[in-house]
Amino acid sequence: MMEAPVINVGLLQKKAVAFVFNEEYVHTETGTFLKGEQRALLVGGKIIFNGKLYTELFFEPSSPTATFNLKEVTIGTDFHWQHQEDQRFKGALNLVATPEGLVAINQVDVEDYLISVISSEMNANAPEEFLKAHAVISRSWVLAQVENRFQRNGVPAVPSVCQTSEKLIRWYDREDHQLFDVCADDHCQRYHGLTKVINPKVMDIVEATRGEVLMYEDAICDTRFSKCCGGVTELFETCWGEDVPHPYLQATGDNAEGRHPDLTQEAEAERWIRNQPDSFCHTEDANLLKTILNTQDQATTDFYRWKVRYTQEELTALVERKSGRYFGDIIDLVPVKRGTSGRIEELKIVGTELTFTIGKELEIRRVLSKDHLYSSAFVVDKEDVQDGIPGAFVLIGAGWGHGVGLCQIGAAVMSVKGYDYKQILAHYFPGAELEKRY
Repeated sequence: MMEAPVINVGLLQKKAVAFVFNEEYVHTETGTFLKGEQRALLVGGKIIFNGKLYTELFFEPSSPTATFNLKEVTIGTDFHWQHQEDQRFKGALNLVATPEGLVAINQVDVEDYLISVISSEMNANAPEEFLKAHAVISRSWVLAQVENRFQRNGVPAVPSVCQTSEKLIRWYDREDHQLFDVCADDHCQRYHGLTKVINPKVMDIVEATRGEVLMYEDAICDTRFSKCCGGVTELFETCWGEDVPHPYLQATGDNAEGRHPDLTQEAEAERWIRNQPDSFCHTEDANLLKTILNTQDQATTDFYRWKVRYTQEELTALVERKSGRYFGDIIDLVPVKRGTSGRIEELKIVGTELTFTIGKELEIRRVLSKDHLYSSAFVVDKEDVQDGIPGAFVLIGAGWGHGVGLCQIGAAVMSVKGYDYKQILAHYFPGAELEKRY
């Protein structure tokens, strides 16, 4: 049988990196065996390590079971759960000097990587068929990124910003990762090393699906996922790229029939978001959520439908700080274009001094929140309007994340209801086929 691919995962970027070799590692350039605490510093564009200067360091494990600890890794970057923690990893450690800092990269077998991803993205005690489905999509996604990176090697990335005097459309994807295949945080998929692997059944689940990926027309599927779709999944092109459809990432109602209204229409979106229709991801079962969500996510209980209120002063200050533009008093927030899940793709901000349109969905979430809004699927109520100026804005929203592909909470509920992992995959990725690649 073919061996599993090896991938390169970016872990952190800092001026000084502290790490610990728990077993012997070999510094490949000098052949030196190292164990215990280590430290590398960036000075003048070079790495200072053990009194010598390098542009790059590579440490190879002396055995397949050897691990290293990396100190103060930031997780949840720019989200409301951001914090630092020490993490443990298998595989090799590569340190590369860049103008912005030392980049720590973990070279690791993709199946070992997946054991951590499954445990980092969701609770390792989650329903088994759900975890199998997640193993397949996480494997598919990362191998698709590796293939895409290989294919575009030396080819400039597609610009992720379109700007005019009246509009800024920006999306956030993977094109900025030049030194490694994927990063270790929510920007890609959570990879927190062995730190979150607390249940040995995850290893069995990854092994049970070993080498399985979703395919569409001879290419590995770009299998996106988010915490909660809010009742309907979103199209790829609503969130990334310019009109780049992915046929297996369709609008799907998160219910047994897959039915859904046309939420690209404002009136339908308004009705949908203000109500709580039955969906797989509409669950208030606290015990189930505790087995699905990791600790940092369990504080979020209003993910299916949520509400945020800003005073005029709070919103004007927030929008100016996050957008870098002065709008004066905010008069209105007007959806210009919605996707299939009701998520706003383009939002017009109307102020007394400036009217300007922003998108796509993550940019909207970034500008309208100190961290990130749960999603861009929201409607707006204005309060205390005087002389046309609202005193406050209430955002009533649906879902958690971009809503494209697999809905993690919905998929977990499907598993509890008796669906197996192949049925879950067919629900969220219609037209894709399961294939064993190695």
